[in-house]
Amino acid sequence: MQNTTQQGRGSSPHRKRCLSLKTSADIRGQLLDLNQPIFVTEDAHGLLSIDSPSSDRPPQSTHVVAFAPALPVNTLGEQGFQVLHRSQASFYAGAMANGISSPQMVIALGRNRLLGSYGSGGVAPAEVEAAITEIQTALPDGPYAVNLLNSPFEPELEAQTVALLLKHKVRTIEASAYLNMTRGLVYYRAAGLSLSPNGSLVSQNHIIAKISRKEIARRFMQPAPGNMLAQLVQEGLITQQQANLAARIPMADDITVEADSGGHTDKRPLMCLLPTMIAECDAAMDKFPDQKTPIRIGAAGGISTPEAALAALMAGAAYVVTGSINQSCVEAATSIKTRQMLAQADMADVIMAPSADMFEMGAKVQVLKRGTMFAMRAAKLYETYRACGGIDEIPPDDRDFIEQKILGRHFEEVWQETVAFFSHRNPAQITRANQDPKLKMALIFRWYLGLSSRWAINHVQGREMDFQVWCGPAMGTFNDWVRNTYLEPVENRHVADINSHILTGAAYLYRLRFLEAQGICVPRELKAYRPETPIVPGI
Repeated sequence: MQNTTQQGRGSSPHRKRCLSLKTSADIRGQLLDLNQPIFVTEDAHGLLSIDSPSSDRPPQSTHVVAFAPALPVNTLGEQGFQVLHRSQASFYAGAMANGISSPQMVIALGRNRLLGSYGSGGVAPAEVEAAITEIQTALPDGPYAVNLLNSPFEPELEAQTVALLLKHKVRTIEASAYLNMTRGLVYYRAAGLSLSPNGSLVSQNHIIAKISRKEIARRFMQPAPGNMLAQLVQEGLITQQQANLAARIPMADDITVEADSGGHTDKRPLMCLLPTMIAECDAAMDKFPDQKTPIRIGAAGGISTPEAALAALMAGAAYVVTGSINQSCVEAATSIKTRQMLAQADMADVIMAPSADMFEMGAKVQVLKRGTMFAMRAAKLYETYRACGGIDEIPPDDRDFIEQKILGRHFEEVWQETVAFFSHRNPAQITRANQDPKLKMALIFRWYLGLSSRWAINHVQGREMDFQVWCGPAMGTFNDWVRNTYLEPVENRHVADINSHILTGAAYLYRLRFLEAQGICVPRELKAYRPETPIVPGI
């Protein structure tokens, strides 16, 4: 048997040797058979070809010049992620708020053993509970996650959502847009802790933290704050034992490094951010002898092609996360108009705009620019908020422009709708706003920022130019990748199928790179993975 690392007859170890073009169709099929190893062999005439035997042993009576191992999708990334979250890939589909990441999306992924996160942000507690029930009925054994979106100005809403998560025994949450630990996060984490009969720590409630800054990552890499644990014990929500156990483990099981993504983002380059966070994690884990496995660092933002997924994995990501591209799928709870807008987007068709949930703090979200004026109109509202102490201080010309061109109605009408909304959701907001003109102005402006995403979801006629569509540049890259394939029309985009293609393509390209590292020149037509037919059955 020939050594699989042996060079070809008389070849230089630095000279690239090319596979025969006439075998390219067969080679593609063999490379895509991810469950089988492949061997590059040389015949008596010096022609190279690929053999894929039924075992992991190289073919007999041939000269083997290169080798690539079997590489099923479930071998990509860290297996611990799959074990903890009961999935079959080191991957998940990140949540999109307002229920855009719908129960149907999470269920479609879960039925294919892929993890998806339900977008509970901005959704009323009763709807969140109904969504959890629907998901658990369809996926009693998972995998699924529920997003917990930071609500710094509505702590009561976070408390209600956490109560639902605990009531229904949701075992994985995705914590997004957090700047600090909150009472709700700490309660969720600590309430799932116990000791096994042999005295080892058992954690049932798992947190995937989505962050983009080192200082915030460090907070999730540390135990829960002691003062919050003490308060929860005092209120009888957790036991003293649970508080003691929470002091021995970090807050997060997994940390998703969010680079240039849709929605809340600092637009950091992934290849700069990822190694920094991995180094931070390595330093932090030395402090946790009770932690059986280290915190895993995953990659999000810009993951929309096999090349991007593979690049993140090769840079050390334990798992990869997709976002913007899932919003263009048929399972996304948004309008066909919005999905079509997304399918036409180019990489540069995105822009930053003021955020509805953290408007007063100046936080921004990345949104679609093409086909909508939302970003410019939202920026005008924030400029006015910064310059004025209340609606009575807004110059007449600016007031007319905002009422007529942006809000589409008078301030007083918007205020009455705002009062009606918060009377059910958070009456204390109205009480404070009646005493604070600047807060009242902020709530009026947030009416537009909040409803603009709903207008896009429901395709409210006449509001098309006000659509707020969360989107990162990955959407344009995905559209380029699937152009002239069956995935170009939005009606063919199914969330489990497109993500299976990305993962399969990453494994395919990984095997190509493995061969290239051994001096094999791969024909140009094999260098890219294209989604030719559906992977998911029934699509």
